[in-house]
Amino acid sequence: MPRAWQFFATWGIDVLIVAAATESAVGTVLRTDSERPDGRRLWFEVAAIAAVVLVLLARRRLPFLSPLALWAGSAALSFVDGLLITSQAGVFLCGMGASVLLGTLRSGLQARIGLVAVLVGTATVVFHDPTHEPGDFLFTPVLFAIGWIVGFALRERNLQAEAAEDRALHAERERESAARLAVSEERTRMARELHDVVAHAVSVMVLQVGAVRHRMPAAAVEEREALGNVEQAGRTALVEMRRLLGALREGDDEPELTPHHGLDDLDTLVHDVRATGLDVRLHVEGNRTPLPHGLDLSAYRIVQEGLTNALKHAEARHADVTVHYDAERLKLEVRDDGRGGAAPNDGYGHGLVGIGERVKIHGGDMSAFVPVTGGFVLRASLPLDGTIA
Repeated sequence: MPRAWQFFATWGIDVLIVAAATESAVGTVLRTDSERPDGRRLWFEVAAIAAVVLVLLARRRLPFLSPLALWAGSAALSFVDGLLITSQAGVFLCGMGASVLLGTLRSGLQARIGLVAVLVGTATVVFHDPTHEPGDFLFTPVLFAIGWIVGFALRERNLQAEAAEDRALHAERERESAARLAVSEERTRMARELHDVVAHAVSVMVLQVGAVRHRMPAAAVEEREALGNVEQAGRTALVEMRRLLGALREGDDEPELTPHHGLDDLDTLVHDVRATGLDVRLHVEGNRTPLPHGLDLSAYRIVQEGLTNALKHAEARHADVTVHYDAERLKLEVRDDGRGGAAPNDGYGHGLVGIGERVKIHGGDMSAFVPVTGGFVLRASLPLDGTIA
């Protein structure tokens, strides 16, 4: 059954066209009117009327010329035999189909030329029909013009659907581009922060090595020289790191002279957000564990992003921040009572894409969703490897 349905969906119209051509040819042979041709003329008309109908089989490759040829051929054959076209129902049906096809043409000029061809062709066929009545000059062209109007209406609907599809595709591409840009910006920001953290740690190590080297006795020549090499290597690494860090910073960015934030600064963050009108409550569960600088900073950024979304995009009035420490993982949750993902086109969600990069780099997992109770929830779980900042 599905194969049969697929066949008729693909070739059903062609089957009907062939059936109409066959009916018209057989009907021409079986005519009993006084104008019925015979001999060679009969077979010429049989072949001609079948060809006029079968020309619609080329409608896919020649969407304009194919239905136009049907009407031109019908008008031409009416000069040969006035009853040839009007006596066959198959030609009538295909003529109506050709009118609809001419109305659906993408080119407005071709569609209007098609309407003229329909009206002129119909009037010509009616004029050569010896049985026509005066009212046929109005009724018959209007009937086929209605078919053209139906096709033109379908054309407008198709154009609107294609325009809507193009807009949706363009919007999807813009969202993908914005998401890639958000990921790139967040990765660059993380790289700058990581270089700051590593540069600080290397600076401390260089200072400690220098202090140890100066305190060693003068007799320990080899040891002092080895420590001097370590100190020099550390200073060289710092110079290269600062050069790379300068390249990562944007042109207008100023070096951050204050220490990077961490979870110990959440109280200040919550206080600042409350000042904007959002009621925020902070919950800390478990025993606080010293965290590596990079992980501590990323955890702070995750909470900051969750509160920013609640404040700017969700129009929330209340938010809960939960920080849960356990032996293996640090779990974070920001829950608000706002509109959830109500404004995805103004940048909402791109910050979450960037936060996802932070979670990924630490080997954690993140989820952001709208619960059944309403609002929005951002959750992140970051593994603790046991290292201490």
